[in-house]
Amino acid sequence: MFRSLAHRNYRIWFIGALVSNVGAWMQATAQNWVVLTELTDNDAFAVGITMALQFAPQLLLVPITGLIADRFDRRKILMVTQTLLMLLGLALGLLLVFGHAELWHLYLFALALGLVNAIDNPARQTFVSDLVSNSDMSNAVALNSASFNTARMIGPAVAGFLIVLVGSGWVFIINAFTFLAVLGALAMLKGRQLKRSPRAPRAKGQFVAGFRYVAGRPDLVVVFVMVFLIGAFGMNFPIFSSTMAVEFGRGAGEYGLLSSILAIGSLTGALLAARRERARIRVVILACAFLGFATLTAALMPTYWTFAASTILIGLGAVTILTTANGYVQTTTEPELRGRVMALYMAILAGGTPIGAPIVGAVADGMGPRWALGLAAVAAMVAALIGLGWLVMSRGMRLTRHPRYAWRPAVQFSDAPTAAIAAVATQSVPTVGVDQLEREIEREFGRDRDAERERRIDRDRERASERELVPRVPNDRLVPADFSEEVALTSPIRLPKSRA
Repeated sequence: MFRSLAHRNYRIWFIGALVSNVGAWMQATAQNWVVLTELTDNDAFAVGITMALQFAPQLLLVPITGLIADRFDRRKILMVTQTLLMLLGLALGLLLVFGHAELWHLYLFALALGLVNAIDNPARQTFVSDLVSNSDMSNAVALNSASFNTARMIGPAVAGFLIVLVGSGWVFIINAFTFLAVLGALAMLKGRQLKRSPRAPRAKGQFVAGFRYVAGRPDLVVVFVMVFLIGAFGMNFPIFSSTMAVEFGRGAGEYGLLSSILAIGSLTGALLAARRERARIRVVILACAFLGFATLTAALMPTYWTFAASTILIGLGAVTILTTANGYVQTTTEPELRGRVMALYMAILAGGTPIGAPIVGAVADGMGPRWALGLAAVAAMVAALIGLGWLVMSRGMRLTRHPRYAWRPAVQFSDAPTAAIAAVATQSVPTVGVDQLEREIEREFGRDRDAERERRIDRDRERASERELVPRVPNDRLVPADFSEEVALTSPIRLPKSRA
């Protein structure tokens, strides 16, 4: 589960990012609470507008931000973006402390935060590939998610306590100082141990190369569609938590506690993803269905504490979707295009918020927060159905009778949906020593043994070529996800013919 921590650079990055993530969750909690209760009169639509301004730049700047992550040193990019984020938090904190903040200040802050994060996110997501080996990349992505959700457990609760104790402005100022941890971690990394990924060449068409690559990968298109629906309608936790806290007559402390309880499930989902050998599309589909069930359950909860308990299931489903999808996209994408593809992935995930957040906020205002949760449940179920339909239509998924248990159905694919390729059973092949073979040939053929030996060697080569351990797959059916270590270790390697 924690194998990526064996890399020194990743350990340093992990600790620095964890501290910074705690501050980021404190700031996000305070930001939404300030908009909802201090600058407006419980206006959920204003919270949705704030979120839309924060995430819109990631959608609009995809070609530029992805190419920046592929062409320039990601470590230097992160030094710049993390410094800017620190200064933004400090500036808004001072405005709130001195009582000069207005709603348009929060809108402007959210927009500036979105512009910086649009550059920071692709570089930060793909920076993992510079810290660990390729075999540990999926695990490192999952541990990043675990760090993010551990911070979600701590940050909102601390923010709710600090808002009551010292005021919301100080939460932004404290967050500004937590950026020193990640900046220090970046400075401590050993440059010689950083992997140098292939850089994007300076050529025509580089801005749209990521779009062309994804368009040629139907599996990625399906993942992106599912992630868009979840990001647009199912990931609006600030709206769900804040409006449900008001629905139950609770305050800032209970609102922050809701986010921390949700993070219990999120952390569990991230750690379970870290245990898996690789990321699979089928896990994303099952998690979408689970999230739909969880949000529908939360919408029906009658009390604050039963609703809080149901958010654990929401966190488990949501993070399983995002962590698995993130790992699948990174591990199956060409290294020189990884930044642009991840920029597109993050844009679809976060860029869905400007579309979905205002709609969810309007539903919460007009019909109540329970109906907003119901909308999220429908979106998650639709995403699961889209993924299931793709498996049936494209990969030939079908239910069959289990070979051992009559009461238990089994799932079969005409084409493996991910890297889940079963090990092929092999038979032992008797071997003959060279000396023994020489004696047999000399005894049977005498002086003509050299000619017969050549004939036998050629015949054995032809028979061996007909007996392949792994069945051949046509090139038009191969996708990057079909590669696995099992296949690499069991595939025969042809050697050039030699007459020596």
